[in-house]
Amino acid sequence: MNSSADSGGEMEADSNKQEIFQRKKNAVLVNGVILNGPITDSKAGEKFVEEACKIIMEEVIRKAGDVTEKVCEWQPPEKLKKLLDLEMRDTGEPHQRLLQLCQDIIRYSVKTNHPRFFNQLYAGIDYYSLVARFITEALNPSVYTYEVSPVFLLVEEAVLKRMIEFIGWKEGDGIFNPGGSVSNMYAMNLARYKYCPDIKEKGLSGLPRLVLFTSEECHYSMNKAASFLGIGTQNVYFITTDERGKMIPEELEKQVQRARKETTEAEDLHFPHFEQGAAPFLVCATAGTTVLGAFDPLDKIADICEKHGLWLHVDASWGGSALMSRKHRKLLHGIHRADSVAWNPHKMLMAGIQCCALLVKDNSDLLKKCYSAKASYLFQQDKFYDVSYDTGDKSIQCSRRPDAFKFWMTWKALGTTGLEDRVNRALALARYLVDEIKKREGFQLLLEPEYANICFWYIPSSLRKMEEGPEFWEKLHQVAPVIKERMMKKGSMMLGYQPHRGKVNFFRQVVISPQVSREDMDFLLDEIDLLGRDL
Repeated sequence: MNSSADSGGEMEADSNKQEIFQRKKNAVLVNGVILNGPITDSKAGEKFVEEACKIIMEEVIRKAGDVTEKVCEWQPPEKLKKLLDLEMRDTGEPHQRLLQLCQDIIRYSVKTNHPRFFNQLYAGIDYYSLVARFITEALNPSVYTYEVSPVFLLVEEAVLKRMIEFIGWKEGDGIFNPGGSVSNMYAMNLARYKYCPDIKEKGLSGLPRLVLFTSEECHYSMNKAASFLGIGTQNVYFITTDERGKMIPEELEKQVQRARKETTEAEDLHFPHFEQGAAPFLVCATAGTTVLGAFDPLDKIADICEKHGLWLHVDASWGGSALMSRKHRKLLHGIHRADSVAWNPHKMLMAGIQCCALLVKDNSDLLKKCYSAKASYLFQQDKFYDVSYDTGDKSIQCSRRPDAFKFWMTWKALGTTGLEDRVNRALALARYLVDEIKKREGFQLLLEPEYANICFWYIPSSLRKMEEGPEFWEKLHQVAPVIKERMMKKGSMMLGYQPHRGKVNFFRQVVISPQVSREDMDFLLDEIDLLGRDL
């Protein structure tokens, strides 16, 4: 049997040699380069892909739910550089070496699909989304015109339509973007364009001093977007929040009124020009803040926006997925009154990074008017099909990934009820953890959570009888970083910590993945106590 296999391999090798010889014999040369036939060895490439897929299957997918595996195998940067052999050389390396590199990269990467990875606002593995990513990586499409991406444009249209329905709009528009930060920037620019359309052609000169309002707890992308768009970070007015991290509507009203009083209005052909003071144009509310998981009171904020003619954007990148749950969608009561919404299915719904939509309550083609550049080599108007499907001109990108497909595949597999179950279970596990924290000595909640963010301190026994003065808080501030270092080097789990609004370092536990169990919640508290009891 072995000799037969060997002889088959020899015959194939001989055939390949003859093919190469024939190609050289009939070669067409241009500048010394042979143009006959492809130069890629397809069979060797296919074999490499096949072997690499086996490694992915064994080392990533099959180990995804195994709690005995490490979440990470920590190495300091300089040592990791040597372990990985990052140098790129003049000549290529053999496939066996490349396959070993694949294994090394998996080994030293953080396993975000591990049941005990709690570090970010994404986690776990969704098998259907993963297959969708395999398909799109293999097809390598770009979603700008129907002619090059017919399936994925139709998929995006279908997904956006359903997401718009869940927000509560009868109609609307939208686009998938590379991250919630980009969605927020799109919304800020869109609100500015709506306020003064001439900016697209005339630019910033002669514009009023535009100001926007957002909460103290907003995502840092608000500042970045204001800086990037030329609005300026000084013109982002931060609104006071309550003890739970929610924007206080009365404070928003005061700030808007104050900004209005600063203005000195003069006539202009296109829009009111303010020679001094501020011109309010946008309020950004947050549905699910990054640290505390707070939801701003959207209905009351919408009242203020309507009163003053301000665009209301809701950053629901994290909390938007609660809309899928009949039990928890009340957290976003009033979201249907927003002008735009950012929503990231790659977070709670696990559609795979990145999967982020900007949704707009508009049926006037505002996105396209704002962003269109009418590139004649892409968006010809005399094509043989309906060019309204060439949606790429409403994006600031040219090449764009088919991110909606990942979410579509998961939604098709689980159905709306399956996605709802995913949200409900995550929040039920969060409630279980809160109840356990309350029972355990040495653990203290910062506040009662309303979403999947559980913020708490671990207080070592050495501090439990100390009075809560400056020395106590200074010592407690040092506890979380030490425990984090120990868990990372041990590889047992990953959990985030941070100081926040005058409070010393505390842990932020986030529950997302359906692979997470009650036992993992118990383990988390036991492990923190084990790693920190000697502090």
